[in-house]
Amino acid sequence: MAGERKQQILETLAKMLESPKREKITTASLAAKLEVSEAALYRHFANKAQMFEGLIVFIEETVFGLINKISAEETDGLRQVQRIVTMLLVFAEKNPGMTRVLIGDALVNEDEKLQLRINQLYDRIEATLKQSLRIADTQHANLPTGSKSVAEARANLMVCFVVGRWQQFAKSGFKRKPTEFAQEQLGLLS
Repeated sequence: MAGERKQQILETLAKMLESPKREKITTASLAAKLEVSEAALYRHFANKAQMFEGLIVFIEETVFGLINKISAEETDGLRQVQRIVTMLLVFAEKNPGMTRVLIGDALVNEDEKLQLRINQLYDRIEATLKQSLRIADTQHANLPTGSKSVAEARANLMVCFVVGRWQQFAKSGFKRKPTEFAQEQLGLLS
């Protein structure tokens, strides 16, 4: 029962983050939405930072679970990159509240460790893309190869592209879909 309540709190928090108005979410507003007291929230989470950490854990588990699945299924490095980037954009589109966490918008005025954790998530995504691009370099003669920094630069460009699409989605009040023009743009970036 306690696990179900924690899950309900996190789902409600994520739903509240989907509001295009981007109002600050307080424990009082979250408790009111759940029709419980703030004390009831604190029985499950020591503070609001722990609630956001729960959302970040969900994001990490979901995103890296899907990345691992793509890497296992797809042997072509370039297709891995395209599928991973597409998955990241689709994940944001399906989870607008989580997008606000991913871009740090929901973490403003929260514990700075939360933003550091998101930065580490970006670094892990970039490392994964770099690995896929190195595989692609060995498979495709027409790709710009050479120094190790070429794959690093391309992986960083892909992460910047994804984060930019996430930003545009959130800042538009979730109107500009991250997948809009994604395949065409990925073709240009690849």
